[in-house]
Order: sequence, then structure tokens, then C-alpha cells
Amino acid sequence: MKTPPFLLLAALLFWGWFADFLWTGAIMGAVLESARFLKFRWDLDDADFNRIWSFCVLLIVVLAAYVFTNNNQSSLGGMLHGNTTAEMARAGALTTTRFWRWLPMTTFAFILAQTFNERPSVPLTAVSIVLRWRRRKGERALAGHYLNISYPFFMVCLLAAGIHVNRPATNDGKIYFIGQVILIAWAMWAVRPRRYGVWAWVAALAMVAGVGGAGVVGIIKGEHALQLYGTQWMQRFFHGGSQNPLESATSMGRIGQMKLSAQIIIRLEPAVVGKVPEYLREASYRVYSSQHLTWHANGGRANKTTDFEAVHPETNNTTWVLVPGKTNTAVVNIACFLDGQSDDGYREGVLPLPSGCSRLENLAADTAVIALQKSPNGTVVASGLGLMIFDARFGPGATLDAPPDLETTNQFDLKVPTNEIPALDRVIAEMNLTTTNDFEKRLAVEKFFRDKFTYSTWQGFDKLADASGTPMTKFLLTSRSGHCEYFASATVLLLRELGIPARYAVGYYVHEARGTGYVVRERDGHAWCLAWNRATRTWEDFDTTPPAWVAVEGRRTEFGEWFTDLRSWLGFQFAKFRWHQANLQQYIIWALVPVMLVLLYHIIFKRRKKRRGAEDEGTAAAVAWPGLDSEFYQLEKLLAARGVPRQASEALSDWLERALAEPALAELRGPLQELLGLHYRHRFDPQGLSAAERERLRREAKACLERLLRAKAG
Repeated sequence: MKTPPFLLLAALLFWGWFADFLWTGAIMGAVLESARFLKFRWDLDDADFNRIWSFCVLLIVVLAAYVFTNNNQSSLGGMLHGNTTAEMARAGALTTTRFWRWLPMTTFAFILAQTFNERPSVPLTAVSIVLRWRRRKGERALAGHYLNISYPFFMVCLLAAGIHVNRPATNDGKIYFIGQVILIAWAMWAVRPRRYGVWAWVAALAMVAGVGGAGVVGIIKGEHALQLYGTQWMQRFFHGGSQNPLESATSMGRIGQMKLSAQIIIRLEPAVVGKVPEYLREASYRVYSSQHLTWHANGGRANKTTDFEAVHPETNNTTWVLVPGKTNTAVVNIACFLDGQSDDGYREGVLPLPSGCSRLENLAADTAVIALQKSPNGTVVASGLGLMIFDARFGPGATLDAPPDLETTNQFDLKVPTNEIPALDRVIAEMNLTTTNDFEKRLAVEKFFRDKFTYSTWQGFDKLADASGTPMTKFLLTSRSGHCEYFASATVLLLRELGIPARYAVGYYVHEARGTGYVVRERDGHAWCLAWNRATRTWEDFDTTPPAWVAVEGRRTEFGEWFTDLRSWLGFQFAKFRWHQANLQQYIIWALVPVMLVLLYHIIFKRRKKRRGAEDEGTAAAVAWPGLDSEFYQLEKLLAARGVPRQASEALSDWLERALAEPALAELRGPLQELLGLHYRHRFDPQGLSAAERERLRREAKACLERLLRAKAG
């Protein structure tokens, strides 16, 4: 069924307006509507439509793969070029919406082929692989089934127009709904059943408008959901969450087994094999709340806006200096994920960095990272792509961390909760310290924990706080067994009570080699102490957790860990491709271009192969085109002799309508229409006509010829 004049042009303009392809839609619509004025027609058969549909499907696959791996293109112009804008980070909503938004362009070749074909319809076998396969198996019942796809293409345009970025300030949702109702009314008016009245038609339109309104609301809600969850589920499937830079709630005082998964969340590749940092620190904290068992970055009033300062890239746009003036030779390549969401919609997270990290390299501004911020506590927060791959330079010496605030009234780096002081003093008395040297104090603290404490991930009722003390007090005086959070927290408070500035640090312990690099699992998450060295005026890692903790965690291997590792590796490879760290997108596109060109060549230049007969005495036999023996051509000649000749490139169906306009031929309209259908199948259908159908064409054509001759004689 054909659409009313200019309906497809209006639909394509409507789509182009909302999809930001206005000129593209206008050109596409004008080309389709020009068929109403141009007499030029193609002579396409079923095999041609099969190839054209295969080309459209290939184009859809290419664009689907591209939009899924590229998130900064709002037009087709940037497809074959590298990505250089910050919009790459806006992945969630754009991935799916762009695919649907481009559907009218990817299927345009198919509707164009139908519009300019002699027979304005497409075979059902072209759009279904199953039907095509059944047809090749010899099922003749599928022969001769054709469909006009004008209305399906019209619906595709409306759908694609609805997948747009909703801008409330411009009332896009309301404008789309009104335009949709108008276009649907236009389309329904042309196909309304004449036996029903106008009011029945209006009621049907109102029902469709209601469904359309619900669809608009659903699209908007779905798009918002995509913006929020589009990529988060996949990242949570492949790796863990990001550290809160402002506070760290510990698991001290909780009953049960401390159990973390074996997911690989960080990958490292040192420049020199084996020269890898021992710790990857994400954040450090200064103030301990014994009531909530939580560490805070700055007195419980930490604010990312005020406590963080922006880090700007160097002139090469790929280097970010964290500690000015520091030179390090050790380099490690780090791959990690950003799992958070910033207020402006970008991916955000804390970077796990080696102790003493001075600069980040090969981290391109605008294409990998949008913004970088650092805090006085040595925390670096990045906003950008979901996957970050960069080189970190590190070594001993100065760090990101600000010196202890020994000259202020707060002195957070020496602050100890008053309710923890009695237990700390008892431990200090037990240590029998007589020295005033910070280094010797640290040695004594380290020996105390090593000799008298054990590592345990299980916390029972005997280790809980009661009326006589806090969980920290129980750990120091009674249980003397716990996980790294106990050891790190106790060490920080103990050093502070001894007059040594200290901070609580969290991150990961690096120990598991994998090939030439290392992997870090979620269970490698660790907490330790940062101690201030007055002599060198630097912060140093100070870890009192018994070394056996690594072996203890390693024994708790999860069932099917090989599958977890495989899943993590596949997720990492996919993320590299998705977040443009693999440089494969443009190569895939270019690799598929020759395939599309070959297919186009077959569509345009090799639609039919001539069949040559055997040569007789050196003279080539005439080409026997299928269907040239059709008796319908005799009818065409006879009708043309009545003064209605067929114009050049005029479709047979259009010419027949014009030829039968003579009132004397009104009774032949039905038989000739049926003969034209048989003629088309005999002419274009690869399966041809059955013997009975071929005989029917011959018999009925002869009957029509006789009636035309009688009419001419009369």
C-alpha cells in the first residue's frame, strides 16, 4: 500500500528536525517524492532486492558496532576519524539512541529501490533470511509474495524521531507528540475504510494518539534510565567500586567473615620486569570517629569542592604533574576503571597510584581524562572515560600529601579520640619504651604487632565492644587478632599517642604476577599507615599487618576463579575497545568498506548475467532473457496501436492504467491487471511460473487479444 503524496517527505523532515539531520532528511525526502514526477525506473528482480537488503543489514551492523564503541559523534562526518572531544565520556544514553536515530539512513537504500522500481514493492524473501532459505529449498508457496514498505519506513522515521535528547526548555517532548499525531492522522486518513463514518475515524485517531503519548513518556523515561544505568551495570559486572575520597567506613566491630571477591580490578605492566610498586594508594584519612568506626579526610567536614584543587595538563596535553620538581625513573603502566558518576554526567573515580607518584603520562586530555583533581591527603580524582590506562612515575621522596598540621590548633595528624587513650597508654606501657627517637619508636611498634598479634578475617562475639571499651580497645587488649583495618587504625592512633604524625591509608597491595605484569584483585584491598619522617620531611608507608595476611587471603580462593579471571580479561579487552584505548574502531570501519563496495558493485553493475548460447558457425546466438516470450508484450503492442504508446522508462503498471482509461476497455481492466501480475512473475521471479500458470498466461492473453481485435474492428 502506497503512502499519500509527500507523507514520506514530511516524516523525513520531522525525523531530521529532531535527530539533528534536517538537511539529510530533506534531501532523502525530496529524492523519494521525485519519483512522482520522474518517469525513470529500474528493472530490479528479487535477487537485486536480496542484495540491497543485505547491504542495508551490513550498514546497520557497521553503525551498531560503531555507535557502541564511539560516543562523541552526533553526525556521520566523524566516523572515520579519531576522537578528540570530551563528549566521548557521555556514553550511557548516546550509545543506544544513536543506533535508532540513524535507522532511516541505514534503510534508505531499500525504500529507494522500491520507489524507483517498475514494480513498486519488495519480495518478502528479501527481508527474511528464513523465508529466503525456505525459498531456496524449493517452497514455491513463497513465490510472488510482495510487500510495499512505504508505511513501515514511515513508522521507522517516527520511531527514530522519538529517540532524541529531550530538552525541557524547548518543549521538545510536546512538539514531538503534536507532530507525531499530525503525521499519523495524515497517514490514517488516506487508508481509512469508507464504510465507517468520520467520528469512528476520529475515535481511532484519539486511541492511537493516547498510545503515542504513552510512548513518548516511555521513551523519555527509558532515555533517563539509560543515562543513569547504561554503562554502570557492565562495569559492575567486570570490576569493583571506587573508593570514597572523603571518608572510609571500616568493618571493625562487625560479626562474621570479612570476604572480598577475586575479581581482577587493576592491571599493571612495569617498564622494567619485576620493578612494580608494593602499594597502590587511593586515599588517606586524618580523623578517626570511634563512635562510627569511620575515618574522615578532614575533621569530618571534608568537602571535595574546597579540599581538592585542579591539576592541569602540560603543553603536550598528555602529562599531568602531581609533585612539581620531582624526578622519578621507575614507571608502571596502570589500567583501572572509573566507577562513579560526577555531577555533570561524566565517569569519575579515585586513581590507584604508587607511593611517591610524581606524574602521570600518556593520559590525553579531552580524549581520556576530562578533569584531574588532587587533595592535600594524596588523593587524585579523575573524570573521563570508564577505563583509564596511563603511565605512572614513582619513587622515594616527596609525595602528594601535605605536611602534618603541627602548627595549627587542630593538629589532625596527632589527634586521638579520648575514649581510645586508656587502651593506647596500656599498650605503650606494655612496650616499655624508653626512647624518644621516632625511628626507634616505629621499630618498637612494628615488633609489638608482629610478636603479639595475628591476622584474622573472622570476627566473633568475643571481639565486639562492650561496656568496658570500643572495638579498638578489644583489639589492642583482648583479642589481638583482626584484619588490616584494625592494624592500620591501631597503628595510626598508637603512633600519634607517641607523638608521631600519622594517617590512615587505603588502597591495594600488589603481589600477584601475571606474565610480565601484575594483577590486583578486589580481595587485595588493604589498609595501612602513613608515618611522618621528620628527618626527610616526607610521608612513608608503615604497614604493621602481619605478612601472613596475603597467604590467608590467597587460601580463600573462590570456586570457578578461572572463569572469573576469564570474564575479567574479556571485560578488560572489551573496555579497551569501547573506551578507545585499542584504536580499532576506525580500522574496523575501513576493513568493512571494501565489503560494502563489492556488494554495491554487484547491486549496480551485475544485477543480471547474460546467458550466452552455443555459437553456430562463428555467430553468437541471441541472448534469451527470461520472460521475453511473454504474450503480454503482444497486448502491449496492440494497445499502443490504439494511440497510447508506452513512454521511455515508464513502468508497465503506470502505462496500463493510462491505456485502460478508454471507456470501451473498462471490462478488460480486471483481466489485464491479473495478466500483468503473471507477466511480472514470469519476467522477474527467479522461480518463474509453474506449468499451469504459464499455460494460464498464454490462454488468457490470447483471449484478451481476441477481444481487443474485436473492439478495434467494431
